[in-house]
Amino acid sequence: MSIKGKWIKIQSYKHDGNLHRFWRKSYVLEDNDEWLIVASRRTQVIEGNGRKWFTKEPAVTFFHKQDWFNVIAMLKTEGVVYYTNIASPTLIDYGMAKYIDYDLDVKKFADGTIKYLDKNEFLRNIENYQYSKELSAIVEYKQTQVVAMINEKTFPFDDDEVRKLYNRFLEETKIKR
Repeated sequence: MSIKGKWIKIQSYKHDGNLHRFWRKSYVLEDNDEWLIVASRRTQVIEGNGRKWFTKEPAVTFFHKQDWFNVIAMLKTEGVVYYTNIASPTLIDYGMAKYIDYDLDVKKFADGTIKYLDKNEFLRNIENYQYSKELSAIVEYKQTQVVAMINEKTFPFDDDEVRKLYNRFLEETKIKR
């Protein structure tokens, strides 16, 4: 059953099942077999340690349901910035999006610069959470694959599409620009 047009919560976990991060409110723009696409503006985020904060930029987030990544496209004044989490495929459970964060991240800035993030955290967590060799290989391969997608500007790394989706969010939710 599709949850398109509904507000949902998002939960990110670590490999051991502990809560990593929780987003209070995101609006579902698309929900199909491959993607869950949500948008938000100034949503509250609660860290696993209880720290609370609000997102600064509006965002469209693409959660892959079959592949090992999700992408937060942040609409900043200088342009769209993409933050990709290498993570388990996302599942919908009781109207909530859930995934496991596997530490490695990739950030593409509006000027096209690509930065690899959290390699040290990934290496630490291979030991801390006892990632199997197969899991570690998947995570590292997915980071490489995501960079190729960014360079090729394949979906969801398309600034125009991100802007269209965000404008649709504003229209559907009647939020003022």
